[in-house]
Parts: sequence; C-alpha cells; structure tokens
Amino acid sequence: MITLYRHPLSGHAHRIELMLSLLKLDFQLVDVDLLAGEQKQPDFLAKNPFGQVPVLEDGDVVLWDSNAILIYLARTYGGGSWLPVDPAEEARVTPWLSVAAGKIAFGPAAARLVTVFGAGLDHQNAIDLAHSLFEVVERVLTSQAFLAGTTPTIADVAAYSYIAHAPEGNVALDAYPQLLAWLGRIEALDGFVPMQETAAGLKAA
Repeated sequence: MITLYRHPLSGHAHRIELMLSLLKLDFQLVDVDLLAGEQKQPDFLAKNPFGQVPVLEDGDVVLWDSNAILIYLARTYGGGSWLPVDPAEEARVTPWLSVAAGKIAFGPAAARLVTVFGAGLDHQNAIDLAHSLFEVVERVLTSQAFLAGTTPTIADVAAYSYIAHAPEGNVALDAYPQLLAWLGRIEALDGFVPMQETAAGLKAA
C-alpha cells in the first residue's frame, strides 16, 4: 500500500495526491498536523530530514520533495505517458518542475502563504511575481493544450495546485483565458481530485 503524508491545505502535497489519483493507484492519506509540529518530531524527521510534507511511502521506498515524488510515480507507474522517456520530450517537461520549485513557489504559493497561513512575506512582491509568471503561461498555452505539449504530463500536475488556488492569495486569474481553460482541462481528467479550498483572499466571503 502506498501512503502519502500530507496536509490538506498543502499544494505540494496535493500534487502527489492528484498524481496518485490520475494513475488510479491505491493509496492511503495520513494527515500531518503542521500547527502542532508533528512534522518536526523525530519519527517524521526520519522520513524527511527537512520536516516537510509531502512524504511518500511505497513499500520500502520512502521519498520526500514533491517533484522527486512526481518523477518516481511517473517512471514507476506512468508507462511513459506522464514523463516521456525520449530525452528531447522529457526535456520539455522537466523545466516546468523548476518553475514549480521557483516561480510558482515564490509567486502564487507565497501569496497564498500570506493570506491562508499568515506568513510574514512580501505579499505584493509575490502577487507581482505570480502575474509575471501567468503572462508567460498564458502565451505558452495559446499554441498548445498543456504546458509541455499536446498531452498532460507531470509538468501540469506540478503547476496546477497553486495556480488554481492563486485567488486565495489575492491573485486574480480573470485576465488569463488560456490559463483558465487549461485549469478546466486538468479538472476534466479522469481521476482528478480537487484541493481543499480556503475562504481567503479573493475567495473570502
């Protein structure tokens, strides 16, 4: 049995839950109480020395870092469809993992950290970074259905969660019709599971 240690409001963890569901794999979820500091306890630090979710256990394999887990799942269970084995095609996917760890993390994810978790970050800078990223994504999606080409890959899975929930960080998506259409295509995939929403930012009641 595959076990995913996660927090329901973590976009990094949701990437893995989404990938597991799209791959039709049997798995169990274990919620980690971040506010209580469960992720900093010795038993959890033995799984991830940085004390962060997600962590994936697949038999004797224990993995941390959402991008590393996505690669593992795609290679192990995806049959080449979610991460191509051809080097040139693979190289169209992997840059988006860098985007997920960089521009998405410091843009929409950081903006949401401020409104949802009260993080002491530069909120306006995060919003500005998010919009500069979304302008690029919008241009990319004018000529192709998914981030790395005509079919969905782990590039889309890595990018989806924090982009879809950007309004919770006060980042509006209305100006990006191609991006919104892409979100719809992801949400229409067989096996899609949403991430829990929060009433924060533009989603506040």
